[in-house]
Amino acid sequence: MHLLVGLGNPGDKYKNNRHNIGFMLVDILVDELKPTTINKSTFRGELYKSGNLLLLKPQTFMNLSGESVKAVKDYYNIEDITVFHDDLDIPLGKIKVKFGGGNGGHNGLKSIDAHIGNEYTRVRLGIGRPKDKSDVSNYVLGDFAKSELECLDRVLEIAKKIALDCIKLDEKEINQKYQLKKSICDENLPKISA
Repeated sequence: MHLLVGLGNPGDKYKNNRHNIGFMLVDILVDELKPTTINKSTFRGELYKSGNLLLLKPQTFMNLSGESVKAVKDYYNIEDITVFHDDLDIPLGKIKVKFGGGNGGHNGLKSIDAHIGNEYTRVRLGIGRPKDKSDVSNYVLGDFAKSELECLDRVLEIAKKIALDCIKLDEKEINQKYQLKKSICDENLPKISA
């Protein structure tokens, strides 16, 4: 069993926020895979099952995401976990995949690390930084700009493919397959049909 977690905040007012890019990915996977919904209040999240894949959107708000992840991990005794989240240190259009390591100041990752440790794969979906570095909170809790939506769609399409491949490929294989050193939104990049 593999647990795929998309981070975000619950509620319509946060739906299109940069901070909710992980939720956006899970919503796309749910639409495509048509998984079974698992209703268990102790999970504190929206949980779906498709074959050996569990999809989780913690409903605890970002800063407490680890509570939901730990509840699902412990219940199903899961070792393989991949977390998709926004990353300020990467521009929109870039994705980085890594196993373990620090949380980069991301509150959702801090919470997960505190509850289950850092031995899981992180898929860092770039959102870039605001021009005014003191405005980080408003930036991550702000919606993507209209000018960013085409790039966002491309990012989510590749992230969907990565999500489905993370069950069978390791970090190095994913980085090679998707050429993640370049921006997905670079017009010169060949289309990935994987």
